[in-house]
Amino acid sequence: MFSTRVPQSLEANRITQAVHRARAESRPIVDLTITNPTTAGFEYPDSVLDGLSSARSLTYAPQPFGLPDARRAVACDYARRGLRAPPEHIVLTASTSEAYSLLFKLLCAPAGDAVMVPVPSYPLFDHLTALDGVRAIPYRLDYHGRWTLAYDDLDERWTPTVRAVLAVSPNNPTGSVLSADELATLAARCGERQAALIVDEVFADYGLVDGPAGPSVDSVRIAQCSRARAAGAPLTFRLGGLSKSAGLPQVKLGWLLVDGPGALVRDALERLEIICDAYLSVSTPVQVAAPMLIESGALVRAQILDRVRANYRALRTAAARHPAIEVLHADAGWSAVLRVPSTRSEEDLVVDLLDRDGVLVHPGFFFDFAHEAFLIVSLLPEPRVFADGIRRVLERADA
Repeated sequence: MFSTRVPQSLEANRITQAVHRARAESRPIVDLTITNPTTAGFEYPDSVLDGLSSARSLTYAPQPFGLPDARRAVACDYARRGLRAPPEHIVLTASTSEAYSLLFKLLCAPAGDAVMVPVPSYPLFDHLTALDGVRAIPYRLDYHGRWTLAYDDLDERWTPTVRAVLAVSPNNPTGSVLSADELATLAARCGERQAALIVDEVFADYGLVDGPAGPSVDSVRIAQCSRARAAGAPLTFRLGGLSKSAGLPQVKLGWLLVDGPGALVRDALERLEIICDAYLSVSTPVQVAAPMLIESGALVRAQILDRVRANYRALRTAAARHPAIEVLHADAGWSAVLRVPSTRSEEDLVVDLLDRDGVLVHPGFFFDFAHEAFLIVSLLPEPRVFADGIRRVLERADA
């Protein structure tokens, strides 16, 4: 059994070495790890960035939480999804990663306090928590036809130093969405234990399925919103941004929404104002352009949604011809997980796919999957490229 954590540095990792070798030899690579929408063949409106050149950006009038017009635009975007988000409860950030850092500073004392993070998940939390001197305690998601929160593991690992629980819903890369009951139970535990709940919703616009096959992303978020204000509910933070919702990672605009009981919200906003005023990291041009960016981003979002749904369907159809390989159910997001025969290590399989088939995928251990053998693929590539790459992956994994 291989460790779920990569033991080598990136420089020494065999997969990274194989990528460098392929590029040095100018071998073509079908990249099924792509997460950058700006390089995935989507059509962006010619005017999408025009708002960044507004003359209003020449006046610097910093505000800790961001310019009012920009915060109102974010609130309107929440309203599009049926959620009430008071602009005064919205805090603009330069990215979701920065939002996490602000919240760790708000909630945790360094070199002592901890936050709980889900696994499997994107391998960023260990770095973000370490940079703020906060300890990351993993809690498990289990798969039994769909991903579910392992309450026993959460309770067993919870310590008195826990100041917040991170929930990524939709999760990257599992594509799982916490059900309304799971969110309610998680919120109840946080409320009882005086911990905050941080919900990363950056992929919420990209539901892959709905109805009996899985929970509706919107219905779960609306249920969470109503419960966040209930008696005994925890202080809750919800994270979003243009990187995913508008396919604009380069403009660097994210946000967090503060929710929960009134007294907790007021206290959190007062303390957040001091933290944000010390950084003032969000540029004026992007704040001035925010309403236009959010509006024009809808056109890109629609293209991305069509693409990831089509590729997910194509993946399931192709995998059906390989009974030894299972596509794990996903509710939303830009990724899909394949369970493949454990005839060799994930690392060996990924290197073999790159060296022999010219296809790059991620191994499960990169995302802290509990055991072998899983491959993670992006649903963003152009359909023809995706179909070709998936065919090679399935044939190699099933060989």
